[in-house]
Amino acid sequence: MTRTTAIIFGSSLGNTRFVAEKLHKLLTGSVLLPVHEATPERIGQFSNLILGTSTWGVGMLQDEFETFVEMLVKQDLNGKTIALFGLGDQHNYPDTFCDGMGKLFDLLQDKGAQFVGHWPADDYDFATSRAVRDEMFVGLALDEDNEPDLTDFRLRKWVESIEVSL
Repeated sequence: MTRTTAIIFGSSLGNTRFVAEKLHKLLTGSVLLPVHEATPERIGQFSNLILGTSTWGVGMLQDEFETFVEMLVKQDLNGKTIALFGLGDQHNYPDTFCDGMGKLFDLLQDKGAQFVGHWPADDYDFATSRAVRDEMFVGLALDEDNEPDLTDFRLRKWVESIEVSL
């Protein structure tokens, strides 16, 4: 069976889309899928899901991702590999940095999928995050508002770490 990868993203202002497009260029053969096009039938076609969301307000998922997750938690995720990436603002929202990614992980962790792509939390400047477990983010944390100059480097390193599992 060929293992196929979908990069599913929700983007309100364009930053998450921008990052998803960069990720798509780094992962040969991946399919870029806006979250509003991610139906159960489409998701069923993929072995690997890379889910990308921003965090809004005080720790909420991007609007379209809220609806998507309600559908996704009802799906059979056994045998799938999931990697997460999240965008947040560690300076203006230091108490909820990348909480959307943490919320995704919390909702999906017991659904049978294997999670890959944890990322060190020590190179950031935030107070708390729902996305941190044992000093590691549950996926790649990015801050396009304050550290856009680090995004390309972090993406490349993250892709190197997850490619073997996809």
